[in-house]
Amino acid sequence: MPWNEVSAVDLREEFVLLALVEGSNVRELCRRFGISPTTGYKWLERHGAEGRTGLHDRSRRPGHSPGRTPAALESRVLALRDGHPAWGGRKLRRRLRDLGETDVPSASTITAILRRHGRLDKQGAEPQRPFIRFEHAAPNDLWQMDFKGHFAIGRGRCHPLTILDDHSRFSVCLEACADERGATVQERLTAVFRRHGLPWRILADNGAPWGDAADSPHTWLTVWLLRLGVAISHGRPYHPQTQGKAERFHRSLAAELLPYQPFTDLAHCQRRFDAWRHVYNSERPHEALNLDVPITRYRPSPRPFPDSLAPVEYDSADIVRRVDAAGRIYFRNRKFPIGKAFRGHPVALRPAIRDGCFNVFFAEHHVATIDLNEAT
Repeated sequence: MPWNEVSAVDLREEFVLLALVEGSNVRELCRRFGISPTTGYKWLERHGAEGRTGLHDRSRRPGHSPGRTPAALESRVLALRDGHPAWGGRKLRRRLRDLGETDVPSASTITAILRRHGRLDKQGAEPQRPFIRFEHAAPNDLWQMDFKGHFAIGRGRCHPLTILDDHSRFSVCLEACADERGATVQERLTAVFRRHGLPWRILADNGAPWGDAADSPHTWLTVWLLRLGVAISHGRPYHPQTQGKAERFHRSLAAELLPYQPFTDLAHCQRRFDAWRHVYNSERPHEALNLDVPITRYRPSPRPFPDSLAPVEYDSADIVRRVDAAGRIYFRNRKFPIGKAFRGHPVALRPAIRDGCFNVFFAEHHVATIDLNEAT
């Protein structure tokens, strides 16, 4: 029968001592001990050279490993990982190369280093999912704007306002806000527009302060954006995939910053947000960008933020109506709802392709369609 692992050395020694007896048949002993002649002669040779010590199992690790990562480089990998606990092998490899490191090991080797030193939680790894990637052709074509779920801090709560450029994944804005009111968002957007210029369009969800499902897709905040020449669009209700890049940014924020910071107040939040935003934009390799960093693909908008808003004007051929206090316009002896966000503002009606239908524009933006063929 095969040797019992617990007493393997004793059995090996017994085999050797019996085999050394004058007149012993070594091959017959091998058969009785359940080992091959090759194994039997190996133990005889080791016992002759080292005694009982030679009968212990030896490590299978090679005596020389020319391909092993140098200890100093392993230390630099571990130090970078400790500074960014959510980064995997591909990001760490690209960042080491960007820092000027030579002979950087492969991403799989870096992953093995992390696993060997207990830096990886296999259960925490995200499963690979099929996806379709889409991005706008140029920076500032579209910004995705949203609030990350608010969380408690030492004094009050923090509501992170995030804006991400769709083309470059550049974090245009990461602001620690005390609330989610329209005035708060307008103040932050004004500062962002002054620094980065105006985008062509902003994508937001349907909730306040940029949507009012009970009245219309617009609020006074989005009307302000339309006057600036920034189109506004909304994701499908209950479909966060529409703002997939913003959602992915929120996941990175939650994984790389929020769990490691006991925030005391909004000022402390903002300091940490600013530091992490710099890393995200300028240091953190982004897999959707072929491991480039977002700042290499972003450029400020050539459309500056105006010092004052010009009055809304329309072409002489347009049918102009002013929205009343109830958010309606009067046309062809009937009243049509446009939205309370447009109260006091002029809108233009232009005939649509279908007979009896008119498109309603605010500035150059289409905001509604009215149909004279409807009964009410």
